[in-house]
Order: sequence, then C-alpha cells, then structure tokens
Amino acid sequence: MSTNHLHLKERMLPAPRNGGFRMEGYWVWCGSAIKGEDNRYHLFASRWPKTLPMHPGWMFQSEIVRASAPDPCGPYQFEEVVLPARGPAYWDGCSTHNPIITKWDDTYILYYMGTTYPFESPGPKEPLPPEDVRVQTARSNKRIGMAVSKSIFGPWERKDTPILSTRPACFDNYLVSNPAPCYNPDGSVLLLYKARGYKQPPYTGQLHTDMVFGTAKSSHFSRPFCSVSDIPLFTGQKVILEDPFIWRGADGYEMIAKDMNGNVCGERFGGIHASSLNGTDWSLHMGELAYSRSILWDDGIVEEMGSLERPFLLFEGGIATHAFFATSNGCNNFMDATETWNMVIPLKDPKGL
Repeated sequence: MSTNHLHLKERMLPAPRNGGFRMEGYWVWCGSAIKGEDNRYHLFASRWPKTLPMHPGWMFQSEIVRASAPDPCGPYQFEEVVLPARGPAYWDGCSTHNPIITKWDDTYILYYMGTTYPFESPGPKEPLPPEDVRVQTARSNKRIGMAVSKSIFGPWERKDTPILSTRPACFDNYLVSNPAPCYNPDGSVLLLYKARGYKQPPYTGQLHTDMVFGTAKSSHFSRPFCSVSDIPLFTGQKVILEDPFIWRGADGYEMIAKDMNGNVCGERFGGIHASSLNGTDWSLHMGELAYSRSILWDDGIVEEMGSLERPFLLFEGGIATHAFFATSNGCNNFMDATETWNMVIPLKDPKGL
C-alpha cells in the first residue's frame, strides 16, 4: 500500500455532513472500515450509552459494533454488536474499544482494546473523577486483543487472553491499548501500540506516566506477538502522541498520529507524520501537518472540531481513498462534547496533484 503522504491534508475533499456513523442515545468513537464480501463497506466502531459521561464512560460500558453502507462515505447504518460485554472474569469482559478491522488472505482480523473490573458498572450520571479507584482499575487493566472470522458477518472467534499485555519493569507496565497493525508481504505483522507505565513512588496524583508508543511484531497474526524494545519510540524528543495509524509505503512504513501538544505538527491535537525503514526506528517530520481539526464540510462551512482522533485510512487498489476520524462538537477536546460520531473525508486521487 502507498499514499502520497506529503499531501494527505491537501488531498482532503469536503467532508459530507450526512456521512459517517452516529447513533441516537450513544457516544460513538473510533472507526475502522473495510469492504466486505458483499461489496458493501463495513465500519467497526465503539459505542456506549449517554447515561455515562463520554470520558471515562468508555472504560466501563464500551462495546464494538458493526455498521454498513453501500459506499465509503456512508451514512452507515447500525447492524450488530460484534464484541459485547461477557463478564468480569474475562480480560475484556467489561469494555471493548479501539477497533481496527483488517484482512489477511481469507480471514478478517479485528484488533481491539479490552478491559475488566471487579465491581458493578457505574450508575447513570455518576461522577467518575480520575482518582476514583474504579477508573484507575479499569484503566490499568487495558490490554490488546484479537477476534477473527471468515466472514464480515461473523461469527467472531474471540481469544480468552490478550495478544499483547503489560511487561514488568518496562515503559508499558501499566497499560497497553490503541493497536495499529500493518501486514508485510510475507504475512508477518508490525503492531504499534499506546502504552503507559507506573510512576515511581511516592504516588501523588495520577499513577501513570504520559502516553508513549511501543512496537511489537509477529511472524503471522495467528502466532504470538512480542514487544521488541525496552525503550518507547521518540524517547527524549519531548513529544506526546496518541492514536497511531501505520501502513507500508514505497520506502518503508508511514505513520500518522494525534499530536497532544502540537510540538511536532504545529497544531495542538493536529496530525503528525512519521516514517521508518524498518518499523522500529521512526523519524518525525517536524512542522508537517498531516491533518487538522479545522474541517471543510460539503456545505462550504469550515469548522474547528472539538476533537479529531483515531485516524484511519481506507486503502483500495493500494491508494488511500478515504480518511476516517472519531470527532466531537464542543471546543475542549472531548471534555465538553454533547455529540460524538465517526466522520469520513474523501481523498483526491494523488495522481492529480
């Protein structure tokens, strides 16, 4: 797969107002699409009831759902719950989130984050401050898992153990989440992920460190994944990134991700671009804005979204044709959102640039 990454932002066409995926009564987040065997497009997203706060409500009742549409822009219609809650005894029994749908040969592979907790789910409108032990427990149990199916319609075979867990005495000993897989021609898999580590005592305030990225690899999606470094990506560069998405380019691997403080791309919460020859050593493209929270809609209005996260590129014929984002209204990231949904931005053919 390849895309003209240096012109990703310039390739973005007006976003359809009535595109993407929403659900009445639910917060909708994430978003990853694929063309199914029925020649329709299937979007895998996260949802949780609006009776809980948007954040951190997803840690407690998020579930991964599938929606479909005849074309990539949508609007997508809800079809089914793919990964529902299955009880606190399972590692992913209480919440599933961060879906990334892929396919290798004749198998659909759904990567995701799951978590569990040993208590009743919070009640409607119940306050959930960061220091609440329920929040800390649900967050610290975040792990990365996989479900597989021969059909986009399921059934999905869900593993009872994570494919990637935390490691003692490493930067990822608190949580791992936000999987970003990429397949190589030989079937091996490169997997980037978000991680946090425990802070050193004495513990004051939050227990965990800032977000960092780790790298894992597997010789095939059906075989074990192993983290390949004891040092996170971009160590010492004073950047905080989230939501990686990676793909194979003409000269190696490419990444886009959310820039939490704007030190890389120049826009807080905007998109960075990085590249790598081997998938392990990455170079940031300083000053390059891969995408912006300022969106041009198809009604001609430019709007700065409250948040623009979980970037995902849909490739067809080796070319990125559409960009998907989780987004919200408001103006303070997602903290003051009253609506969230998955939006789609069609991309110009790079040959025309």
